[in-house]
Amino acid sequence: MNTRAKKSDYKTAFNDLVEEVAYTWFNRIVAIRFMEVNDYLPSRTRVLSSTQNRNEPDIMIDPLSLEDDLGAFSDDDRQLISDAWDTEDPTTMDKLYKMLFIKQANALNKNLPYLFERTNDYAELLFTPSYNHGVIKDIVTEIPESNFDVEQGGQVEIIGWIYQYYNTELHDEVVNISGGAIQKSDIPAATQLFTTDWVVRYMVDNSLGKYWLERHPNSSLKKELKYLLPEKLNIVPNDKDIQDIKFVDNAMGSGHILIYAFDVLMKIYQEEGYSARDAAVDIITKNLYGLEIDQLATFSLMMKARQYNRRILRKSDIKPNLHVFVETNNISSEFLELIPEDSQKDVQELVNTFKNAKELGSITKLERQYNYEKLRLDVNNIKDPGIDLYGIQSSKELVLKVLDLAEVISAKYDVVVTNPPYLNKMDKNLKKYVKKYYSDYSGDLFSVFIYNNISWLKPGGYSAYMTPFVWMFIKTYEKLRTFIVENKKISSLIQMEYSAFEEATVPINTFVIKNSKPNDEGIYLKLSAFKGGMEVQNQKVLEAIGNPDCGYIYRTNQANFSKIPGSPIAYWASENLIKDFEKGTRMDELVDPRQGLATADNNRFLRMWYEVINSNISFNSHSIKESLESNKKWFPYNKGGSYRKWYGNYDYVVNWEKDGYEVRNFTDANGKVRSRPQNTDYYFHEAITWSKYSGNLVLDRISGSFMIPGMLHFLKT
Repeated sequence: MNTRAKKSDYKTAFNDLVEEVAYTWFNRIVAIRFMEVNDYLPSRTRVLSSTQNRNEPDIMIDPLSLEDDLGAFSDDDRQLISDAWDTEDPTTMDKLYKMLFIKQANALNKNLPYLFERTNDYAELLFTPSYNHGVIKDIVTEIPESNFDVEQGGQVEIIGWIYQYYNTELHDEVVNISGGAIQKSDIPAATQLFTTDWVVRYMVDNSLGKYWLERHPNSSLKKELKYLLPEKLNIVPNDKDIQDIKFVDNAMGSGHILIYAFDVLMKIYQEEGYSARDAAVDIITKNLYGLEIDQLATFSLMMKARQYNRRILRKSDIKPNLHVFVETNNISSEFLELIPEDSQKDVQELVNTFKNAKELGSITKLERQYNYEKLRLDVNNIKDPGIDLYGIQSSKELVLKVLDLAEVISAKYDVVVTNPPYLNKMDKNLKKYVKKYYSDYSGDLFSVFIYNNISWLKPGGYSAYMTPFVWMFIKTYEKLRTFIVENKKISSLIQMEYSAFEEATVPINTFVIKNSKPNDEGIYLKLSAFKGGMEVQNQKVLEAIGNPDCGYIYRTNQANFSKIPGSPIAYWASENLIKDFEKGTRMDELVDPRQGLATADNNRFLRMWYEVINSNISFNSHSIKESLESNKKWFPYNKGGSYRKWYGNYDYVVNWEKDGYEVRNFTDANGKVRSRPQNTDYYFHEAITWSKYSGNLVLDRISGSFMIPGMLHFLKT
């Protein structure tokens, strides 16, 4: 605790420690539950539950028979086993269970070292498992066993769903902090959301699946890709062996995208004549890569591979290419001095680059390429000092992890698919970094990922995303849109209904970009009219795939977008509308914009026209003079409102009797005038009006999206 407190403060250090320990043991409990249900544990003995309808889990019944799998029992361990069963005292039985659980977790270190690292003393001290109540009891009794059992329709993805449930409270707390930046330790909770299954399938089918079909148009894979959109394939000469295709998720979370990519790759391998057992090894060692700021995906992916290869957990040389970001603040200078002189500068540069890696994650920028093979060899050749006074061994292990991370970041990929973090409340260090390296795309972390992931692609490769759809329209992301529209191809895009994805509390789209020039049409689905959540969106996507004439599929050349000011992704814009922008005159060249009347109390001064007797409304005033001479109290008021195709929002009348005497003199309790009748010499003139808008006016009109502020804007013709 004291060491941690030196880096922040005692309270933060305490909270971080508690969260770390809770998260570590929670992950292990969920992992062991999945393994025991599917009979993947080396001991073949359940740790959390009983197959004999007993209260005690199976691991407690005859623990001494499991010594080969759990490791040797000390004399104290044997005494505890004896005392627990002799007395059946609840406290002693809990001590026995804790001892056995920790032994099982440590034993799994040789099978799954990335999840079951050797536990620290403090982690064991703070772990108080019980099979009678709490998390273990709830997981066993509240979640149907079939949800874990892969032979009964259960999926590895259950791990991700439980993980998101674990994070729900902290996520809500973090993202609802009023106005404050998200701190580094809170970034995982704030940004990791489990991606809806059909969206994962859409992204992978239309990136990895399409990439393979472009090179193998006769492949039977097409029949397996349920969410492949009806888009034209541009056939590419086949120069790719399946083992050469590299797929990365650089914000992998619990690994949902990688798991489905594994399924697609397995179908390809088997079609190419590989056995499922050999394919499982190749997929996790040659095809799939992943990065994250904390770890869970590796376990999920290994469990997926275990479905096809029973021995894969026993092979210590099989290591997935999935990496968790580490920070290098504790690399000892004595270790760096041991590195050969011709590699010392490179290692020092990488150590400096990764000092804040847990906050920067995959947007970490490498200034140049490095010879990772040589650097790895030089670091590995540093001998274990025995009595390690200077942290040589721990520094060595950390630098080797940094070399792995840097190599993944600097590589090029055929396919990059991710649900990136959504974060615009950055702390000052992250904001400064983003402004330095991604200034044009710094509106949100997700927009940085959109740009950055494209830069990871090989020519002809695909990147796929699920992000807020604001990047398609508003000015903040105009440079991102311009970059994509002018340089890359939007292969396909699905714009969802505004509130469909409840977990994110923002409107969402999912889309695929090809790293090629935009030389033909893309395909777009507009689902904004279909309310009812993500399952309704799912059904509408499937309906569109089955019936391309459904009415909400659009095909357009993205060159049209740059013809509209701000390059909005206005894929629904008609040919006539595009021509208007090409040949028409801009409104700002025609008119003189002015703000109109803001009453400060609409309930007092406004009425719907049908609430007032017609004889009290002046319909014919064309000037201030005529309005004064009319002796009427109510005058038409163009307040604005939602989109109407054929007729404007002419609903309101305003009390403008005696040239607006009451409005002009409306004051608050302190005698301060509250109303704002601005630019009154423009009143009663022929004009174009609109309500308050956000972003580009033309864009708002195209999308039919208006705000209602209770004021007018006059454009003098």
